[in-house]
Amino acid sequence: MNRGAEVFVSELSKRLSKKHEVKILSDQDSESYDVVISMNGGMQVIKASIGRIFKKYKLIISGQAGIGRTSIFNILVSPDVFVALTDHMVKWAKRWVWKSKVVKIPNGVDLSQFKPDGDKLNLGLKKPIILCVGALTWYKHHERIIEAMRFLDKGSLLIAGEGDQKKYLEERGKKMLGDRFKIVSFKHEDMPKVYRSCDLFTLPSWDREAFGIVYLEALASGLGVVAPDDPSRREIIGEGGLYVDVNNTQKYAQMINEALKIDWLKKARTQAQKFSWDKIAKDYEKIILI
Repeated sequence: MNRGAEVFVSELSKRLSKKHEVKILSDQDSESYDVVISMNGGMQVIKASIGRIFKKYKLIISGQAGIGRTSIFNILVSPDVFVALTDHMVKWAKRWVWKSKVVKIPNGVDLSQFKPDGDKLNLGLKKPIILCVGALTWYKHHERIIEAMRFLDKGSLLIAGEGDQKKYLEERGKKMLGDRFKIVSFKHEDMPKVYRSCDLFTLPSWDREAFGIVYLEALASGLGVVAPDDPSRREIIGEGGLYVDVNNTQKYAQMINEALKIDWLKKARTQAQKFSWDKIAKDYEKIILI
C-alpha cells in the first residue's frame, strides 16, 4: 500500500507528463532539467540546491515533510518556490522564509478511483466498521483509536497499513477488542474497495501530519471522518466530518458514536471534489511555467 508521498509523486507525474517530459529522479541522476520538484529533506535537498547553481534549473520544494525541522531546513536552502499544503502551513512557512516564494497547493485525490459506487470487500468484521489507514508508526497514534473503541458497545475497527508497530498494535487491539479488530495490508489498487466496505473513517495522527491524503480518499468514497481538532484537519475535511481531542479516548468514542448517526455521503463527496488531482496538477503547472 502506497504512502501519501508516493501517491503524490505518482498522481502528479501522471498528469504533468501529458504536456511535459517528467522523470522521477533518484540521488544518482545528473542530467539537466528545467525544473526540479523535491519532496524530502537532507541530502536530496542539498544535492538539488548545489545542482541548481551549475545547471540553472528552478527548484520547487513541496512541503510533504510537514511542519517541523525538515521543512525549516528545506525553506532555508532558499528554493525558488516552497509549496505549503494548507493555510496553516503557509503561515508557519512565512516565519522562516527570507527569499523563496511561498504558495499554497494542497494534495489531492483521484475522484474517478475513489468513489462511493463500486465493488466492495467482505472484511470479516461486524458492522459498523471504523476504518483507520496509515503507516503503523508512532506518530500515526493508532493506539488512540484502539483505546477509544473500548467505550463503544458496537462496531469493529480495521487498521490498514504496514510498519514497525504492527506487533504492538496487534497485541493491543486483540487484547482490548478481540474479534472486533483487524490489521490488514492492502495493495493500493484495492483501497477504493476497502473504503467502500466501511462505515466511517478516522486517523488520530499527531498535529504535524503534513496533510493526510487518506482523509480525502475517505471523503471521496462517501465516508464521514472523525479527526483531530486542529487547523489543518479542519481545512482538509471541512463539513465532511467531526473533530475531537483524540487524546481523550472517551470523548473520541463519543464523537465516533455521533458520527455513525449521520449520513455523510453528500457532504463528504462535496468536500473531496475541492481536491481533484487534475486541479492540483494545473496549480503545479502554473508555478512551473512562471
